[in-house]
Amino acid sequence: MAIESFMVPLGSPVPPFRLPSVAGGTVSDDDLRGAPALLVVFLSNHCPYVRRIESGIGAVTAEYAAKGVSTVAIGSNDTVRYPDDDAGHLREQAARAGFTFPYLLDETQETARAYRAACTPDFFLYDGDRRLAYRGEFDGARPRNDVPVDGSSLRAALDLVLAGEPVPEPHTPSLGCGIKWRPGNEPA
Repeated sequence: MAIESFMVPLGSPVPPFRLPSVAGGTVSDDDLRGAPALLVVFLSNHCPYVRRIESGIGAVTAEYAAKGVSTVAIGSNDTVRYPDDDAGHLREQAARAGFTFPYLLDETQETARAYRAACTPDFFLYDGDRRLAYRGEFDGARPRNDVPVDGSSLRAALDLVLAGEPVPEPHTPSLGCGIKWRPGNEPA
């Protein structure tokens, strides 16, 4: 069943995190300071909504990295029940999709809860002041449709944030697989 993002209030601050990277070591939100924008994306390897756009995510984030945007992906699914989302499979996904950004594991799911992430993919774009400027879809591409994977919705938001402009609402919620919560971790 597809789930929409929760649409966290604009202006919310970046919730802090320090998580292990699937490539080794750890990455924290402090490691990503100084960028004119920070994109935090909750992803998974097994979800068809993510699979449909993952190469597009790789291309768009590489393009905007050249403009100074920092991106980080976080995998928060319960890997006991969904082993396709473990570190090894996320490394394979990063290579397949051309991800050049850190891909982190949120094994406790505390970070997903702090962000109020609901689905994969779920996009959170913060401005240079680390305030939420956009939460919503990558573009209109979904499994079983022919909409091109071009990142049009996220690109428009990125361009506005980089220009120091607000991203006017309404933002179309992201749509994807619900985060696979460990029993007892489900958001209230």
